[in-house]
Amino acid sequence: MFKSLFALAALCALSQAARSAELTALEWRWIGAAAPVLEYARSLRLPIDIIAQPRTGPNDVPMAMGFDGGRCKLVLSLRGNPQAESVLSGVDPDAQGELIEAMAAHEIGHCWRYAQGVWHALPAGFVEVGEERAADPAVLAMSRAMRQTRREEGYADLVALAWTRWRHPQDYGRIYAWLEKVRRDQPVARNGHDTRVWVRLARDGAGFGKAERPFEDALPLWRQGLVTDE
Repeated sequence: MFKSLFALAALCALSQAARSAELTALEWRWIGAAAPVLEYARSLRLPIDIIAQPRTGPNDVPMAMGFDGGRCKLVLSLRGNPQAESVLSGVDPDAQGELIEAMAAHEIGHCWRYAQGVWHALPAGFVEVGEERAADPAVLAMSRAMRQTRREEGYADLVALAWTRWRHPQDYGRIYAWLEKVRRDQPVARNGHDTRVWVRLARDGAGFGKAERPFEDALPLWRQGLVTDE
């Protein structure tokens, strides 16, 4: 049943609810593809549980990260979810594994920030500049939340690319082109997932750190993008 030792390690991280249910073939495929990232996260002792949702909501993305009780929750919403197919549309099935792996690296990047206690925090030396004004305080709060989300999504996108550059350098151009296309068309500029500032900086991957530790390697370009994003 297990695709590899990596898949076994991933299964060990499944929540009790997920273990008690029979996983679908699609869920096994995504977990198997994500397993190298999960094994790396396990080696760093990141507190991660995997949850396979038995039902998918209308706005659920195939893979997402949540936090509860001091632990990270990697949530798979694949059952009956058209996004599970559309996000990989046009990609040969034999070439989809590295894309799923990159998506997992993105989500584990969120967990790393959370575990480090720096979620929504700027790096040392960075401060908010400028002043936003609105008659409705709720609008200001929404704008701030969107800005914080965009920064975290930018960092996570860079982690996905840093991971790919480390583990699949031969596929970097392909993975980058896919992510750039996903981020290219934004319904609203500077929304929570408008990470184009950071994605552009990573076009050739040369700006990443050299430590072969993707969470740290993403930081130089993330800091550079924070300046541009202001």
